[in-house]
Formats: sequence, C-alpha cells, structure tokens
Amino acid sequence: MSLLHTIPFRHAIKLNIYNALIKSSLLYGSETWRLTENNKRRVEATEMDALRRSSRISRKERIRNLTIRQQIGLEETIIKEIEQNQLTWYGHVQRMAEGRYPK
Repeated sequence: MSLLHTIPFRHAIKLNIYNALIKSSLLYGSETWRLTENNKRRVEATEMDALRRSSRISRKERIRNLTIRQQIGLEETIIKEIEQNQLTWYGHVQRMAEGRYPK
C-alpha cells in the first residue's frame, strides 16, 4: 500500500495498480459471500481507504467519496461488481447438472 501513496504516479497508473492488486484481493471469492449491510459497509470502507491513500486525500479534508471516484475515473462501486459476480455465479450453478457438487 505504501507504493501507492508515497510515489507520485499518474492517476492511470495508480488505477491499474488498484485494479491489479487491491480490487482483485477484495473480490477474491466474492461470488459466494453473503452480502449483508455490515459486509457492504466494510468492503466499501476498505476500497475507499485504498483510493484515498493512493490520491493522498485525508478524511480530514472532508472530500466526498463520489468526488474521489470521479477524480480517479471509477464509475461503479465495488459492491456493484460483487453483485454482478454473484449473479454470474448463480447462472453457472443453475446451468450445472443436478449431480454436481456446488448444487
């Protein structure tokens, strides 16, 4: 994490690092999670912490999360991506034969 907030990279490079390292770690196994409100809050907080650190924006500056997302160039939240992954997984499970283990 220190690489993102110590070296002044361009936003495009930071976004690539975010997608490759942080987002992939946050999304690992998310297809099978039970997404409660508490879990949503925690995942969103972790994501925004990473985005704020990479942009060198402190919570004390009182800049809204939406503004930070727009500056970086992210359109969707990680929760929408988790929900999409869960729907994709549900479709796979529905197409599986009845004897398969995940069913």
